[in-house]
Amino acid sequence: MDTSSASRIATLEAENARLLHTMEATTAEFAAELRRLHAEIARLTDRVAELLPAARRGQGRRRDPPVVSSPPADPAEAPRPSVDDASQSDAVRAAFLARPRPPEIPPKPAKTPKKRGSTGRQRLPASLTAETHKLGVSVCASCGSTRLDQRGFEVEEKLHAVMQQIVRRVVRRQVCVCRDCNVRTTARSLPAPYERSKVTGEFLAWVLHQKFDQLVPLDRLRRDLARRGVTLAMSTLVSLVERGADLLDRIDGEHWKQLKAGGAMHTDLTGIKVLVPGLERAYDGYIEGFLYNGVAVFQYEAAKDGDRLQSKLLNYEGRLVADAESRSNAVFTSGNVIEGGCNAHGFRKFEGAEGAQPLLASEGGQFLTAMYVAEAAAKERKLAGDELRVWRQTHMGPLKKDFLGWMDAVEPTLLPTDPLAKAVRYYRNHRDALFRFIDDPALPIDNSAMEREFQNWAKLRLNVLFAGSTEGAHRAATIFGIAATCRLQNVHTAAYLAWAFERLGTHKDVYRLPASELTPAAYKRAVQEAAPGRAPPAPE
Repeated sequence: MDTSSASRIATLEAENARLLHTMEATTAEFAAELRRLHAEIARLTDRVAELLPAARRGQGRRRDPPVVSSPPADPAEAPRPSVDDASQSDAVRAAFLARPRPPEIPPKPAKTPKKRGSTGRQRLPASLTAETHKLGVSVCASCGSTRLDQRGFEVEEKLHAVMQQIVRRVVRRQVCVCRDCNVRTTARSLPAPYERSKVTGEFLAWVLHQKFDQLVPLDRLRRDLARRGVTLAMSTLVSLVERGADLLDRIDGEHWKQLKAGGAMHTDLTGIKVLVPGLERAYDGYIEGFLYNGVAVFQYEAAKDGDRLQSKLLNYEGRLVADAESRSNAVFTSGNVIEGGCNAHGFRKFEGAEGAQPLLASEGGQFLTAMYVAEAAAKERKLAGDELRVWRQTHMGPLKKDFLGWMDAVEPTLLPTDPLAKAVRYYRNHRDALFRFIDDPALPIDNSAMEREFQNWAKLRLNVLFAGSTEGAHRAATIFGIAATCRLQNVHTAAYLAWAFERLGTHKDVYRLPASELTPAAYKRAVQEAAPGRAPPAPE
């Protein structure tokens, strides 16, 4: 090959390399721009979800009031039906007087006085970690003499608490260079929640535990750290919450899979204030909760949208215990989801009606009270499955029949606006859902388990007032669900989070665990296998 041909080939190869490099750079820029556009589309979608419900509510507030052609009649002047009124038919009066009588509620058993133990100080549990000190005597406290004979020791035990300290972790990592390949190698550091993290997994777990389990606002947490000599910006603490939520998102998704595969769940909804850019005041968002069998999931929604709930439960087949709200109707029309009602709501309606109808409302409430007494007895016997079904059918089936008969007799004697009439209509309209638990042992008598979890959201609202953004509300829902699951599993939240962050962070390639092996339930199993019979430890 002559010199000119070789030069030409070299020129073409150089040009080809240049074009290839340009194409790779252009492809990388295109991919980066595509990712940016996807993120922008997601942001705009969330923005529409924020502003659309607010705009609809604003239109509703600006709507002109309807024109009333004539003043409405005063309900107080309307004649009140009475069993002695001649306008009442003989059949109605007879049915009212012959209505089923409420069952006799057994008196609450007297509390058995606890057996008094032996007096005096008792030894502290041997399972507590012991911190031992040995103190000697060198001189007499009375005369100062040093001539002393030893006569053993007097032992005293006291409960002692070591305040959780914030310390520095200093890691010295060795750096080596290979003699053969001259490659520089650095020893791997200890586990951290994420790369280049300035905090350990234990510190991040402590922050999230304080915020979402102890319900301590971040400004108070920052003030506490400052008093310990640790000065952190508020933005740093917020970023730690963001990092923690991102790490725990896998666990929250696993919990949601478990709930949808479990065949039964509770659900409820509560409000939360959210700051949204462009709105003059805090926006009214909602936290939707799902719970069953020791697993809880919370999700943020911009509005009470029945379509959103239906889409979440699209592939779900099982029972859903929910309050009687219209947004749940579409979920039950498919036939794949069986509705379970909340008798606690119905019972409160009868209690609220006692002001207007003290005798009759009390009668109706006694039927429900008797059902709760029977349910409490079943729980005391730890009945489940077919045994629980038989128990409920035996003890609550007759109560249901008498209660329905009682409503048939009482309802015709009430005004439509009477609070007791509203309570009766509640049971009329939702009778199948409210009494389905009698024949289905997987259903509870009410939705109180979900409502108890929302009490923590109510306490959080008193402390923090609002979420700083929509993203903040989503992250708070994720971490709150993890903390609620820890409570339900009787697992200490901080201890679990520290364990999880070690396996989810920079050393996840060492453990290679699926999300199902990183849940609070998995942590509880791991602790019990390591030390059978011991509860999961709580950090100091």
